Amino acid sequence: MFCACQGRCAVKDYHILEEGAEGGYGDALGDSDCEEGVGGVRRGMGWRRRWPDMVLGVYLLVYWGFLFMGAAFFSQIEGPLQEAMKERLTESRAAFLKRHPCVSDSGLEDLIVEIITANNRGVSAAKNTEGEHNWSFGQSFFFSSTIVTTIGYGHVHPLSEGGKIFCIIYAIIGIPMTFILLTALVERLLLPTTWLLYWLNSKLGHLYQPFNIRVFHLSVIGMLTFSLFMVVPAFIFAKLEPGWDFLDSLYYCFISLTTIGLGDYIPGDAAQQPMRPLYKICITAYLLFGLTFVMLLLHLYNDIPQLNLGLFLLRGSDLAAGDPERMRLSGTGGVAPNLDNRCLSGAGYQVGLVTLVVGLPRPPVVTRCPCPVCRVSSSLTKANI
Repeated sequence: MFCACQGRCAVKDYHILEEGAEGGYGDALGDSDCEEGVGGVRRGMGWRRRWPDMVLGVYLLVYWGFLFMGAAFFSQIEGPLQEAMKERLTESRAAFLKRHPCVSDSGLEDLIVEIITANNRGVSAAKNTEGEHNWSFGQSFFFSSTIVTTIGYGHVHPLSEGGKIFCIIYAIIGIPMTFILLTALVERLLLPTTWLLYWLNSKLGHLYQPFNIRVFHLSVIGMLTFSLFMVVPAFIFAKLEPGWDFLDSLYYCFISLTTIGLGDYIPGDAAQQPMRPLYKICITAYLLFGLTFVMLLLHLYNDIPQLNLGLFLLRGSDLAAGDPERMRLSGTGGVAPNLDNRCLSGAGYQVGLVTLVVGLPRPPVVTRCPCPVCRVSSSLTKANI
């Protein structure tokens, strides 16, 4: 029940709006009844405004706790291994100085620092790892792809001032170009995935709720993406890359396609790698297609409002039509969304755009359903409030 006042405080201007009412706006109320109703509505609206801020505060605490948990976990797992490696390195250094008394400790220290500096810049001092230098065409092509895809392994980076300046300009232009390309590919992949959703609705719609069907559809696409762009490439890298097992290869695929890009595993950098330029180009193509399917998976996930937990962190004003320009740019025509109407396709997407003027006849309810099943806009002659 909702009490509204149109213009002046006259008895005839107060109305009760009942949910599911098919005709007019209900019965007229007196001043005291309406004032009580308005006060209750305002108190409820005030609580609803504060609730997202409270949820956001709790979420920030949980997020920071998650970071602290990760720090403690990695420290406990990786710390002992690092200490053991440090002890072995100290023993090896002492044994080397003992076998070669003509070498001073300071001279060995200077040599080690120079070797580490060169290795951090992509130059190895070991004879058995000499191969194609870092800035050959194949290596440069792979480096360019890691810039525009924001993977950024970090194992190779420009050293000159001109190279750093060009890298900044290249990234400013290349990253938007890559996002445009990936978005266009995702839009084309939505067609077969939408056909799959239609087929699932036709076969399972009489047995399961639309939400369950959409979750199952998302799971199918997720398993397909994981199999084609994680598991299968992991087997291939485990065969091609020396010293990589299946876990190392799967780890590389995940770190790369999530654009984390730690740079601890880089394919194609083995000594005497055959057809290195072609191999690097093929890896670049794999990364582009893999990122496309990851974006498709995220797009399908975001299209299920029940799974979009970020909506709980938004204020009501963030979804309201307080900023007409923002609503116009969002494609809603300046009308705030009301999550009460069903999806046009029956797939469970609840989005409706309602305009209601108290005291006037009901206007059409403009519904724009952004789910991949509908992708349409239509005008409904009845408000479904």
